[in-house]
Amino acid sequence: MISRLIRRLERYDVLSDEEKQVLTSAIARFREVAADEDLVREGDRPTESIVLLDGFAARYKLLRNGRRQITALHVPGDFVDLHSYIQKKMDHGVVAMTPCRIGLVPHATLRKITDQHLHLGRLLWLHTLIDAATHREWLVAMGRRPAFNQIAHLLCELFLRLQTVGLTQDMSFELPLTQAELGDVLGLSTVHVNRIVQQLRAEELVTWRGETVTIEDWVRLQEVAEFDPTFLNLEREPR
Repeated sequence: MISRLIRRLERYDVLSDEEKQVLTSAIARFREVAADEDLVREGDRPTESIVLLDGFAARYKLLRNGRRQITALHVPGDFVDLHSYIQKKMDHGVVAMTPCRIGLVPHATLRKITDQHLHLGRLLWLHTLIDAATHREWLVAMGRRPAFNQIAHLLCELFLRLQTVGLTQDMSFELPLTQAELGDVLGLSTVHVNRIVQQLRAEELVTWRGETVTIEDWVRLQEVAEFDPTFLNLEREPR
């Protein structure tokens, strides 16, 4: 089950057999989590970090009026709160968007990894840097891109992230989020999300049936989104 995290890290640089074994043995226990259950709550001081093994999760902030803004989507192979090892107190929550399977890595184990396996520590550091780069892309999209381009950009991002961990089939991937949940991601109303999805279909950029999204014109979708995958660091090179 840890293979998706290994596959993701191997996209950045070569992992030795020893490093793969270190990652595999780092998980102290596994949990099944129901949809809408919090993995971590704002204000928590976790002693373990969570690897998402299956399902979709999201980081979020709640406003006083109860409205939610999703600030990141997590797919299998992601450490959803690796930063809690250093940050200590959580300033946001992480929720399961679908039923999820997670692995828990004690912070004491992460300390041992970063002290004794320096290359692996750098790759985990890169993991958090890519999270930050993705936040910047979302900030630009929400602040400056029209909603149509914003959704196109998100679809490009998710396709490449899921492809990295082997969860695409040709140009299709599963996106098990409702339009209301997408609205929480994009800062848009459900009505607006629905209108943009219909426009994407009408322009034959994607086919969207149930939870399955198929990209019909990858080149044009990237052009519409002004999508540059540099922030995902998908080129393998020495780190």
